[in-house]
Amino acid sequence: MRTTTLIRPDAADRFHCIASACEDTCCRGWAVGVDRAAFNKYRQLPDSPLRTLLDAKVVLNESPADKSLPPHYAAVKLDPGLACPMLNEQSLCRIQAELGAEFLCTTCSTFPRRIQKIDGLEEQPLTLSCPEAARLILLDRNPPGHRRKVLHHLTWDDTTTAPQPLRTWFWPIRAFTLATIHNRDYPLWQRMFLLSAFSRRLDAIACGELNCGFPTFLREFESAVLSGSLRAAIENVPADLHLQLDILLRLVHLRLDPANPSPRFRSCLQDFMRGIGHPASTPAQQVSSYRENYSRFYAPFFASHPNILENYLSNLVFYERFPFGNSLFLPDAAPQPAKAFSHLAIQFALIKGLLIGIAGAYKESFSAAHVVRLVQTVSKRFEHSPSFLSEACALLAERGIDNPTGLTMLLRN
Repeated sequence: MRTTTLIRPDAADRFHCIASACEDTCCRGWAVGVDRAAFNKYRQLPDSPLRTLLDAKVVLNESPADKSLPPHYAAVKLDPGLACPMLNEQSLCRIQAELGAEFLCTTCSTFPRRIQKIDGLEEQPLTLSCPEAARLILLDRNPPGHRRKVLHHLTWDDTTTAPQPLRTWFWPIRAFTLATIHNRDYPLWQRMFLLSAFSRRLDAIACGELNCGFPTFLREFESAVLSGSLRAAIENVPADLHLQLDILLRLVHLRLDPANPSPRFRSCLQDFMRGIGHPASTPAQQVSSYRENYSRFYAPFFASHPNILENYLSNLVFYERFPFGNSLFLPDAAPQPAKAFSHLAIQFALIKGLLIGIAGAYKESFSAAHVVRLVQTVSKRFEHSPSFLSEACALLAERGIDNPTGLTMLLRN
């Protein structure tokens, strides 16, 4: 028998909104869905200036299908500057200030939390698109779940050969994933390679293509990681900085939306472009700058602050219920662990590549504040796009790098 500690996110317990002190309000730059219950509350308010504003700015969605799926029953019509019209002069929400927090719609009352229950246990992972949440999580020097006073444990038979759905092993899979992310016996890009191989084997188990069950596979894979027997295969994957930079620029282009200009996002991109010399220098010169930025500024900084990127990846694991995603809650859904890893790798490659350019822009002054700003800004711009990851996967498939070797080439420097 084997006991697995159920590692769960704990940052929500320590999170506090800093309201008008926030440098990038969550009330600007994206759509605000309103659930049916909140919409009905607004329509029952007595006459007042706020009621008049709510009537004008909170409107039913046109599609009947949307109305049955909270929080998309209605939506807030944003101002021309893409700000929520409910913000007052102090950048505070008039609904909360005048009516109380109980009148907020679900979208606003829960952000930046994603509230979910897994096997009867509630979790509240945070999105890094909130600046304060990004600071709290990225700069934490404790491993995920370390502060929890009440820890849950799962005792399971690691010798069983009886076939069981992959969903059965969610908690051991999460525990191994997080342990791998924080295993500093391997460079971070090699840890990603290990997770890629792990995810593809999980795919094979889910499809019945692997001759052994999950418990046997996990024992063997853990042993291989511990012994280092996979290192030779990992080291054979070449680095391709030309490919890395080209894919990075194409990924950024997917979310360049002139109709939704973000000064914060634009500033981060300008820092990145300045760091690699784009567009003044040639592609070869840009790759040369990219390589130098990595070795002189990026690598030394993260060697001194290894927890930041580990925390970034761990938070993605929690927030996206890796490697199951939404299929975790759908009884007949077929999990796609390899696809889930591709999503993880794409998001990490985007963050890493942009940070390499920004490190070159700031050189010795490159700091944790730059990292937090970039991660939060990119998360807000990319994470909440319903099409970004599918378009990114299509881009990788078109280039023939939607495989473990190709993904590792995007991550190795």
